[in-house]
Amino acid sequence: MEKTLQNAFFSAGDEVVRAGMNWFALRVASNKESSVRDTLLRKVQIERMGHLIGRILVPTEKTKTIKAGKQKISEIKLYPGYVFVEMKLEDDGRIPQDVFFLIKETTGVGDFVGTKGRPTPMKAHEIEKVLAASLRVDEQPQIKLVFSKGEHVTIKEGPFQGYEGTVDELLPDKGLVRVLVTIFGRQAPVELEEWMIAKTEEA
Repeated sequence: MEKTLQNAFFSAGDEVVRAGMNWFALRVASNKESSVRDTLLRKVQIERMGHLIGRILVPTEKTKTIKAGKQKISEIKLYPGYVFVEMKLEDDGRIPQDVFFLIKETTGVGDFVGTKGRPTPMKAHEIEKVLAASLRVDEQPQIKLVFSKGEHVTIKEGPFQGYEGTVDELLPDKGLVRVLVTIFGRQAPVELEEWMIAKTEEA
């Protein structure tokens, strides 16, 4: 559902800012970003305000983790607490009153980002960054590894349980961490899944 709604309003061939429109950042309640977006999309359809309100985005990124050989794909919000709305302004630069109230009266909506109580349109480079993020929803999910090269770790599971070592290399494509472990007086590289190790102070 999330991917369908986003791609319906923005694709690679679209303009960054459509003629006569401006982008605004809208503060919303935590964890309500998607529900606010979906409610606004429904309201725009019901009220037939598509000529005044354009695309509505909640950019997300898919991440992949591997535990015990099983992959889990999660979706995280790149800008938690914000929804991005494209709107047509009045000739004097103000948001049309009916548009303003349609948005503000939506459950979970806070304030527009702006100065002195007045919503401020986003700059071109700001919205370009947001739109670029929204295009990544169809890309292959990336595995995020929380360890860093050179970090001291303790192995919690597997045949090397209890051994300590140093992170030698991160292998995100495989979801593995290569750890240098001293075995029989010699250092040997061991490739382990992330869940099998812990930072030494946390072990």
